[in-house]
This record gives sequence, C-alpha cells and structure tokens, in this order.
Amino acid sequence: MTKQIAILGSTGSIGTNSLRVLEALGEDYQVYGMTAHNNVKLFAEQVRKFLPKVVGLTNPKKLDEFRGYLGDSDVEILCGADSLTEISGSADVDIVIGAIVGSAGLEAILKAAKAGKIIAIANKEPLVIAGELLMATAKENGAVILPVDSEHSAIFQSLHAGDSDEVNKIILTASGGPFRGASAETIAGATIAEALAHPTWNMGRKISIDSATMMNKALEIIEAKWLFDIEVDKIDVLVHPESIVHSMVEFVDGSVIAQLSGPDMCLPIQYALTYPKRVRGITRHLKLEEIGLLTFEKADMEIFKALKLGFEVGRVGGSAAAVFNAANEMAVEEFLAGNIKFVTIVDLIEHCLSKHNINKNLTLEELLAADAWARREVTECLKKSR
Repeated sequence: MTKQIAILGSTGSIGTNSLRVLEALGEDYQVYGMTAHNNVKLFAEQVRKFLPKVVGLTNPKKLDEFRGYLGDSDVEILCGADSLTEISGSADVDIVIGAIVGSAGLEAILKAAKAGKIIAIANKEPLVIAGELLMATAKENGAVILPVDSEHSAIFQSLHAGDSDEVNKIILTASGGPFRGASAETIAGATIAEALAHPTWNMGRKISIDSATMMNKALEIIEAKWLFDIEVDKIDVLVHPESIVHSMVEFVDGSVIAQLSGPDMCLPIQYALTYPKRVRGITRHLKLEEIGLLTFEKADMEIFKALKLGFEVGRVGGSAAAVFNAANEMAVEEFLAGNIKFVTIVDLIEHCLSKHNINKNLTLEELLAADAWARREVTECLKKSR
C-alpha cells in the first residue's frame, strides 16, 4: 500500500530534501500533507508539484500571499499553529517527517506519537526539551521514532551490530564548524558571515550558528540520551572535519561500528522512510580512494563551552534542557540580528541555567513554561545590559 507522508516544515533544507527523496522513491510514497511558515512562494511551488490533500500555513499573515502564489488549487488549507498538530495526528498519515527548526514543532511531534505514527525526526528540540515524555508517549501508543539527524541515524544503524547491553559507548562526530582550531580571541570577534560559513554542510542560518558554537552537538548529546536510552557518561564527541563518518558505536569487546557516507541528508531521510529496508536512492556513493585520509580530534570544551554545558544538562535532566534550548534559540536570534556578540550566545545560556530552579518529571505544559521563562530571562538580561 502507498505510504502517506506528512512533512512538517517542507520549505527548509530537510523538507526540500525529503521531497527530493520522495520523488525518487516513486508511487509507493505520497505526500498527504505539508506545512510551512514564511517561504510561501516556494511552498506554493511544492504544493502544485506534489499535490498534497492538505497543507498548513503556520503564519496567518502570509495567507493571502500564499493563495496568490498558489493560484487555482483545490488543496485544503489550514492556517495557524494548530495546523501542525491537525496534520501530524491525521488518521490518514502513516509517516510524519519532523523538520521544523526550534521548539515550534514539539506539540505536533507529541500528537503524532499519541496517534501511533512512524515519526522520522530531524529536529532535535522535541527530544531535547521533552525526551522522557516523548519516548514514554511513543512506547505507550506504539509509535516508532526514527532519527533523520545524520549522527543519530548513524548510531541507529550501527547499533544493529549488537545488543543494547553490549554497548560500551556511542561516539558522536562533529565537523568542528567554521571555528575548528580557532583561538578564543578569534572566536570572540567572529562576525555573522564568519559564523555562517560552514565548511561542509549547507544548512539554515540557525543550525549553522549552532554548529559554529557546537551547540548542535550539545543538543545531540541530550537527544541521544533519550533516543537510545543511554547514560550521558557513555556518550563521547570527536571532531571529524571530513564529515564522512557520521557517528560510531563502540561495543564491550572493543569493536567500533561506524556509518559512512557523503555529507548528504538524503541518505538518512531515505533510510527513515524505507526502514527496515534499504533501496537505491539519489545519494552519491562514496569513493574512499578519492577521500584519502579521515581525521579525528578531541573536542575542545574550554573553547566550545556549549559542548561542556550539553553534558552537564544531559546529566541533570528535567527542565534544564528546555531552558538550555530556549535560551540558545533566543540568543541566536539576537546574534543574527546584530544585537550581541558571538560569544554572548553561550554567556546568555549559562546565565539562564544559573538562575533556573530545575524541576524533574514534568508535563508538557510545565516544560513549555520553562521554555517561556528562559525566553523572558534572555530578554530581561539584554534590556539590563543596554
């Protein structure tokens, strides 16, 4: 039977690559629904090409513009933030691709878990903010969570080589971003253009800044904790600038199993869609003889303080991760707007964590309240400093 797919965030890099993969997979997969926020011109082009049954526009101010680009179409249009949960929980949807950057997609992913969907999760935030709640909800309702994030997809694939009690540690790899090997002085004066200039991956602005601070890897530590039910002290990070080894699992006998491929998100997207089968796809196959050397380095957690904080937050758990993520989202926005220095991003995150009273075993409402508190705290902190 044809699998019906919902893409939450179809105009971003993961969303557009998901559509490329689905087009290549052919008639066994059909786009049932898709959502977008701002890029209504591209969204309209996608809708006309893939002909979904329903679409969701989360920014009501863009509705008239979207209709203008869309032209004559009988697609059902939902408007507002609730469109995410309505589409993700639809009885007609088999697989939900979560590709919304930030915390905005959290409720929709939880709704999909409650509805027992297969969830191909690309955005880190649902597992970072509400990992314990999300995994419990998925287990209770028979939902399947498959990682699309390249590192966690690599771990997921590598774990098939042994049983969970045979895992010694998992090793997340990091490209090192644009400031790999840079001094503290160089990073202190980093411009927006320099921070966005990722050497390997082509990503959106927010994720590119997270890579520059290594906050992306800090979030992945927390994500891995919940996704693979593993203690934070069994997680390691290595800098691997070639971005060929996407992550590894070390087993108790000393074997290290790794997943290798080029820096192309289409492969982990396709694997999540076709799992447990593998099929030919659009990803270019590796030619190791052309790559030559693969290098690995220890991550410098004194230079990249966000990484150190990620381990600490992962150990503490509770509401700390919601504060950690929200403070970062706010700080990155301020940096990209030219309002703060690059190094102030992590300073603001540390400030919020130091002032927050951590709570455990929280409901979604309580986690969202912690998220909102951190956003207000960043705003108030910046007001006082100006």
